[in-house]
Amino acid sequence: MSEREQRCVDAIRVLAMDAVERARSGHPGMPLGMADAAFVLWTKHLRHNPANPAWPNRDRFILSAGHGSMLLYALLYLSGALTLEDLLNFRQWGSRTPGHPEYGHTPGVEITTGPLGQGFAAGVGMALAERWLAEHFNRPGYPIIDHYTYAIVSDGDLMEGVSYEAASLAGHLGLGRLIYLYDDNDISIDGPTDLTFTEDVRLRFTACGWHVLEVDGHDRTAVDQALQEARAELERPTLIICHTHIAYGSPGKQDTAAAHGAPLGPDEVRRTKQALGWPEEPPFFVPQEVFDYFASLRPKWQQFEDEWNAQFVAWRSAYPELAAEWDAAFTRTLPPGWDAALPTFTNGQQLATREASGLVLNALAPRIPFLIGGSADLSESNRTYLEGYPPIAKGRYTGRNIHFGVREHAMGAMLNGLTLHGGLIAYGGTFLVFSDYLRPALRLAALMRLPVIYVFTHDSIFLGEDGPTHQPIEHLASLRAIPNLTVIRPADAAETVEAWRVALNWQEGPVALVLTRQKVPTVTAGVAEGLARGAYVVREAPRWPPDLLLIASGSEVALIVQAAEELAKEGIAARVISMPSWELFECQPEDYRSSVLPPEVPRRLVVEAARIMGWERYLGPHGQGHGIDRFGASAPAAVLAEQFGFTVKHVIALARELLASQTASPGTVASAVKGEASH
Repeated sequence: MSEREQRCVDAIRVLAMDAVERARSGHPGMPLGMADAAFVLWTKHLRHNPANPAWPNRDRFILSAGHGSMLLYALLYLSGALTLEDLLNFRQWGSRTPGHPEYGHTPGVEITTGPLGQGFAAGVGMALAERWLAEHFNRPGYPIIDHYTYAIVSDGDLMEGVSYEAASLAGHLGLGRLIYLYDDNDISIDGPTDLTFTEDVRLRFTACGWHVLEVDGHDRTAVDQALQEARAELERPTLIICHTHIAYGSPGKQDTAAAHGAPLGPDEVRRTKQALGWPEEPPFFVPQEVFDYFASLRPKWQQFEDEWNAQFVAWRSAYPELAAEWDAAFTRTLPPGWDAALPTFTNGQQLATREASGLVLNALAPRIPFLIGGSADLSESNRTYLEGYPPIAKGRYTGRNIHFGVREHAMGAMLNGLTLHGGLIAYGGTFLVFSDYLRPALRLAALMRLPVIYVFTHDSIFLGEDGPTHQPIEHLASLRAIPNLTVIRPADAAETVEAWRVALNWQEGPVALVLTRQKVPTVTAGVAEGLARGAYVVREAPRWPPDLLLIASGSEVALIVQAAEELAKEGIAARVISMPSWELFECQPEDYRSSVLPPEVPRRLVVEAARIMGWERYLGPHGQGHGIDRFGASAPAAVLAEQFGFTVKHVIALARELLASQTASPGTVASAVKGEASH
């Protein structure tokens, strides 16, 4: 490697040091240690174009160790995608260089990373998307999808369980265009990694079906050769173990935990620059020869894109029908007539909403060819399997069903990767209670506003005998607390159809469909399109103004419909409102919201088989909520309904009490803790 290239690598180190020092915050150790390997990957192997970082067949690069963000920002700066002003404002309000890389915020950043392991696992989703799209769209002589997915991963990434789940599935599927550089520097925040991490990583990944190479991460020739070998291995993903020194070149901080997450300090920065043969002043100094070197690469990077564009134009001409599919897939445009075969339901039909969801999915599959998904070993329970389509498997990637295995963590992150890649609509299913296992990935999807679809079934205590370990109580409230996540809990089969219609058209972030295990009667046929507005009137009161509003989501809507019918016999007029989605409701104009929840009707009763937390905003000053503030119990669903007060009789009693009270406390919440049933 030339002296000029050494200056380029040291420029990356200096920029990282100076930015962290200026911000008085950041992680300098990893950028200093991985500068050699990252430089080789970025300049000699990555088929990308920083001038247009979004062209479809670019190689994807993920900095899974997102704390080392200045490594990526330095490369983007030298490549012309960022400015010096961006580096000067590292970690500051409004800058394009936040502490951890953020998708959609900084050009050239493929994914928001921060929580360790998430980038690792999302990269597996990107690599799977590449294989699926390659098999679907490529034709002889036209390899329009044939890129690689690269990542830099850390000790911390490999310690997190999500990475092991994803590595296991990547090896099983033989994702050969997946190449990870592992920064093996033997240091974590608390000290040497051998405090906690002593397994043989080579053997672990070999056992998972990976191709494993091992190099000195500061030997750029060795890294280059390893990357060449990795690119030639198309049957297995590759892990290149790069033995490095954290804070490489720092006389006082190299190989110490102190260099991980704090500035080196002005004296140590000065000493490090001296050791590198770099001018101490001014900060952020980069020799012209370094800028010239990166400028010399731009024609090559532009050529990558130009050659692909020419091939793509020829492919479009040769295969116009495929090209139309491509356009729809990469713009997430649903094909004409996509909803023509959606099932319809009539009032009185008994069907679990998970079953209705399965019918919808299978009606959609032939009409939306880029809709793929699966579940965490629960396809039969979640009703997520697309009948008549093969599962995705090694060497056969154009199936429509993904068997994620019992890997909710990895499934969530892979859904992010599949969606970020572009060209696919991805969904994944599990029980609502196990949404806890994929919450970090779900939160990142919300942060990135990715249109991922989650199918969460077994939504309440009414799943029955499996008991409190499987009965979600707090999950609706906790999901509703996540910004940018749209939670939809349909009342019945008719609303489930509309929920899928919303989910497939929603571009503002992820959607969680929350579905029943038990059968529920259809009560919204003919009015279910109101679901798209988040809340609407299912049954109008027999007179105006009504005595009270009955409000519910999910399976409890049928319950309050029955209660309203019985109350009407007593001369009590109740308006019945289905509120499947707070988020959709809050998007509506104020006049619509007031028309559904008229301020002049102060008596309101909310019924939901979950914690009532958050419903206070809709209860008003004289409302009451009936929910559950304890864990469930193992018993048949009918017994649980009786014990927890989710019966027509109990709802009627609550309504009477509410109307009889002239001084109800604001936002009263009635707990459903009838009896202390054994767990």
